[in-house]
Amino acid sequence: MLVDTGVNLTFVRTDLAHKLKENFIYTATNISLKTATGEKAEIHGKLDAAIECGSTKFQHRIYVADITYTCILGLDFLQKFNFPVNQEKNEIRSGGEEIHLFSASAEQSKLCSVFAKEKTIIPIRSECLIYGLPDVSGQFRYAVTDFPSQVFQQGVLVAATLVDLKREAIPVRVLNLDNKPKTVDRGPVSATCEPVVDIVARPQE
Repeated sequence: MLVDTGVNLTFVRTDLAHKLKENFIYTATNISLKTATGEKAEIHGKLDAAIECGSTKFQHRIYVADITYTCILGLDFLQKFNFPVNQEKNEIRSGGEEIHLFSASAEQSKLCSVFAKEKTIIPIRSECLIYGLPDVSGQFRYAVTDFPSQVFQQGVLVAATLVDLKREAIPVRVLNLDNKPKTVDRGPVSATCEPVVDIVARPQE
C-alpha cells in the first residue's frame, strides 16, 4: 500500500478489486488516470470498501484502476478521516495510534543485516537464541528476521521472529539440524530483517 498526498483520490488495483466482496460499480471506459510520469491508467469503476489502517477499519469509496501498487491512499482518505502526515518521522497518525511508513523508492527499505554479537556454540540438533546487532538506517522500527541471502552455516536454520530494532541487541532463533555442534563466530551476518509497517493485536476468538 502506498500513501501519496499528491493523489486526490484513493485507488485499488484491478485484480485485487475483483477479489473483494463489495459491489463493483462500473464507470465509462473513457475515464483515465494520469500518473506523475505522464502515463495514463484506465479507471474501471469504483466500490465502497473497508480500509484497515492500524487497528481501525475505515469505510471509504475507492476507485479501481490498473496501477502498480495494490492500493494508493490518496488525499481524500487522509483528509476525510483526519490523518496527519509527519514526514519528519515517516508516519501517519490515527487518533493516538502511530502508523509508521517507509519510502517506496527504497525498495521497501531493503533488508538489513544482523551481525552476531558474540561467539555462540549451537548444540547438536538443538534450537537456541543468539543475540545480534542490527545494521539499520532508522527508517523502520519493527522487522521480521529471516535467513540471510549469503551462506550462514550449513545445517543451520533461522526462524522468522518479530523483533524491535530499537533494542541494543535482538534475539535470533536458530536451529542446528546437524549431528555435530555448530559455532557462530562474533561478527558474521547471522540473519536479515524485513521491515514491518504495522502490528495489529487482534482479540482471541
